[in-house]
Amino acid sequence: MRPFRTKERERAIKRGLEFIYLMAQDEELFDVWGHDLLNCFCFISRTALDPALRRAARKVGRERGRRWREKYPSLPRAMDAGTLYEHIHATYALDRLGLRDAALKEQLRHAGRRVTVRDFFYFDPKTEPPPADATEPCEGCGLLNERGRRTCRQCRRRLEVINRYRLWYDALIATYNCERVGLLVGARYVDVLKWLPVMRPYCGRDGDDNADFYDCLYAVSHVVYTLNDYSLYRLKPGWLPQEYEFLKANMQGAIETEDPDMMGEFLDSLKAFGLLDSHPLIRTGMDFLLSRQNADGSWGDVDAEDVYERYHPTWTAIDGLRDYAWRGERLSFPRLMPKLLAMNRQSQG
Repeated sequence: MRPFRTKERERAIKRGLEFIYLMAQDEELFDVWGHDLLNCFCFISRTALDPALRRAARKVGRERGRRWREKYPSLPRAMDAGTLYEHIHATYALDRLGLRDAALKEQLRHAGRRVTVRDFFYFDPKTEPPPADATEPCEGCGLLNERGRRTCRQCRRRLEVINRYRLWYDALIATYNCERVGLLVGARYVDVLKWLPVMRPYCGRDGDDNADFYDCLYAVSHVVYTLNDYSLYRLKPGWLPQEYEFLKANMQGAIETEDPDMMGEFLDSLKAFGLLDSHPLIRTGMDFLLSRQNADGSWGDVDAEDVYERYHPTWTAIDGLRDYAWRGERLSFPRLMPKLLAMNRQSQG
C-alpha cells in the first residue's frame, strides 16, 4: 500500500513545529511552560524517523535549553513541590539534549529530600492507589487541604477534586522522570505502576456520560509513554492488552469530541503497539488531524486563553502524524516485565 499523504503530513508537521518554536521564544510563556516545551523538542529529536525533523527539533531544543540554563544557573529559593516537579521535568529533557548540569542535579536531590510524598503526588503511591477525594490547592488562598474536604478550611472556598486517573498519570510521569535523572522523591516508578490492575478496566466515552473518559485516555497513553521511553521502543499488545483494546475501541470518541490533542495521543500510542499507516484506524486519525490544522500551523482552539491549550494540541498532533525511528520491542525498565505480566494475570482474575 502506498505511503499515506506523506507530503501533506510533512508540511503540516513542519508548520506545527515552527508554531511551537515561536511560542517558546515568548519569554513570559517560557517562564511558565519552558519545562514542558523542552520535552517536546527533546522527544521529537530523539524519536523522529525523518532526519530533517530530528535536526530541527534538536536545534531549537538546544537553543531554548541554553536559555533555560541562563535563567536557572541554580534552583529558585522558593522551591515548593510544583516548582521541583518542573525542574525535574526540564532536567530530563536537558540531559538528553546534551546540556547536563551535575551541580544543579545535586541541588535537585537535596530539594527532593525536603518534599513529602503527599505534597509531590497528593497521595502515597507506596501504600495506596490514587484516591478519589484529593483536591487541588485552594484557588483563593493556595492552601493544600487535607483529603476529603470539599471547602477550604482557611477561606471556605469550594475545592476542585482531582480525577484519580489524572493523579495516577501525573505520578507516572513524575516517577519516570525522577528515575531517569537519578532522583527519588518519596516513591519509585514501580510504586505507581503497581496500581495498574486497580485502575483497570477503562471506560469509553459512552456518549457524554463518562466524565472520566478524558483522563482515562491520558492515563492509558502515559502508561504507554513511560513504558516505551516516550516512543523509543515498540510494545507488544500482549504486554498491555487492556490498554491496547481501549485505544482501538475508542478512537471514534476522540473524533466526536473534536479534540486534536486527544487524537494525537491515540495515534502515537497505537503506533507504539505496531499499527502502521496502512491500518484504517491510523489513516482515519491522521485524516482528522490534517483536516483540523489552523491557518497559523497550530491545532486546537485559536481563541483559548490557556497557552497550554495552544501548544500542547499542536505537539500531540505532530506526534500523531509523524513516523518513528523505533529501536525494537522492549520496556523502558526491562526489569519490570515479570511484574507487568503478573499485573495482567491479576486483572484477568
